[in-house]
Amino acid sequence: MSKQVVKTVNAPAPIGPYNQAIKANGFVFLSGQVAFDPATGALVQDNIAAETHQVMKNIEAVLKEAKLSFEHIVKTTIFLSDMTLFAEVNEVYGTYFNGDYPARETVAVKGLPRGVNVEISMTAVVDL
Repeated sequence: MSKQVVKTVNAPAPIGPYNQAIKANGFVFLSGQVAFDPATGALVQDNIAAETHQVMKNIEAVLKEAKLSFEHIVKTTIFLSDMTLFAEVNEVYGTYFNGDYPARETVAVKGLPRGVNVEISMTAVVDL
């Protein structure tokens, strides 16, 4: 099995000892993304919709670097700071797919990095 690191300047650099994504054995495993704007380094936290859009844009940048799109996503995990944010996050998240949605779980956690409200990780397949 070969392992390839996927990284792009168009998504936030990791804030710890991990990579944006790893391609291995026909899959791409994307690390959790939060709402850092890669151009400014600032967190986008105007509201939960804007925060979620930034997270999805960051994921899209990593997917693009891996020559993939949201069509390739087969599994998603969404972490929320509070389950009351579920409906708004779900609404934004859904706009990035064309109806062929991946498997998913959404959980509320006690805390997320840098005090963000949403973090999303995904797994993609290379070949559709």
